[in-house]
Amino acid sequence: MLALKFLLIAGGLGMMLAAASILGYDLYRELLYRKALATPSTGQLPPLPQWRWHTSLALILLAWAPILLAFSIVVVPSGTAGVRISQTSGTLPGTLYPGVHFVMPLVEDVALFDTRDQVFTTGVSEDGKNAAANVAGKSQLLDVQAREGLTLGLAITVRYRLDPKRLDYIQSNLPRPVENEIVPPVVASVWRELVPNYTVRDVFSAKREEVRQRAAGLITQKLAADGIVVKEVMLRDIQLPEEYAKGLETLLLKEQENDRMSVETELKQKQVRIAELEAEATKVQQIKQAEGEAQVHVLQAKGESDAMQYTLPLKEKQIQQSKLEAEARKEATIQNAEAAAQAKVIDSKAETERRKLLAEAEADRIRVTAAADADRLQSEAAILKQNPLLINKIVAERLSDKLQIMMVPADGKFFMNDVLKSMNMATAAAGQTEQQEERPQ
Repeated sequence: MLALKFLLIAGGLGMMLAAASILGYDLYRELLYRKALATPSTGQLPPLPQWRWHTSLALILLAWAPILLAFSIVVVPSGTAGVRISQTSGTLPGTLYPGVHFVMPLVEDVALFDTRDQVFTTGVSEDGKNAAANVAGKSQLLDVQAREGLTLGLAITVRYRLDPKRLDYIQSNLPRPVENEIVPPVVASVWRELVPNYTVRDVFSAKREEVRQRAAGLITQKLAADGIVVKEVMLRDIQLPEEYAKGLETLLLKEQENDRMSVETELKQKQVRIAELEAEATKVQQIKQAEGEAQVHVLQAKGESDAMQYTLPLKEKQIQQSKLEAEARKEATIQNAEAAAQAKVIDSKAETERRKLLAEAEADRIRVTAAADADRLQSEAAILKQNPLLINKIVAERLSDKLQIMMVPADGKFFMNDVLKSMNMATAAAGQTEQQEERPQ
């Protein structure tokens, strides 16, 4: 549609240029004719030019038609809306939404408004840019006074947009631009009227959300009367006086410590309560368990009482059986005793026979040994009789294994005396050795 509008304007301007060109050409011909008249010549004069006033006037009048038609076409861009302003009756009611609209050319005009969300911010925004350029082109916080008279700096963000249905009212009654002339004063006045009703502590922490909600309600109410829809009011930050901030920080630390102690106290109380409940539960459990055990004992006793009716006959039969078994064991014991006595008699007879045989065998052995010894002694006596020097050798060998044998002359008279003395000395030494070995034991 914009192309059509520009095409119509170009067509109208083209026709006006054509009319001007025709008149210019006619003027050129008139000048040539007058020049020919002023210059004497034998040649034939050019024809008298005719001015084409009607054609030019018709083109000019015809050119206004596309131009006026183009001026009657208004295109409202996306994100905006417009209102018609008449030169005769002022602002006309109704809103022109994005799209193509037709108006009376040269009589009506269209004022466009941005209907997208807009943001009014005091202080530095989160992206670090100047956010309060709306107010005197400077980035500054909104200064308000609390109940104590202390000055607070508020970083506020108000998100709003113009109500498209009330653009005619905004055009007729409000100064332009609205984002600079209406929104900042209203927002500042609401906060400066509201904050003095609260203390610094309330605004900063205790009732911060309450203050924000009340301010949002008042700002929404006041701006709604001027056709401005408030979507959100945010209290981003609060700048406290330096001295008060230090004192408040200390106070907050103490309150946090107090809250921590309160929580710990409550936790201890809950632990005590839990211990009491656990003790009570244990008590109830023990009581229930005791009752259950008592009921079990009662049931067991009742069962035993019922079982006794059938047990007594069984016990009588068991007693009779035990008597019979005892008699049987008695008979078996008597028979076993008799058998054991007979076995002992047989064993004693067998032992007597065995000892008799052993005695006879021992007597035979002694007789044989004595006979062998007698034969051996006779043989030794015969040998010694033949060789007397064997006695000395045998005595020397039996005295000690450590005794060395010496060869003496055949005529040694005192050899036996020396041998006997050596035997006595060896016997005494052996006796002392045995005494020493017995003492440690």
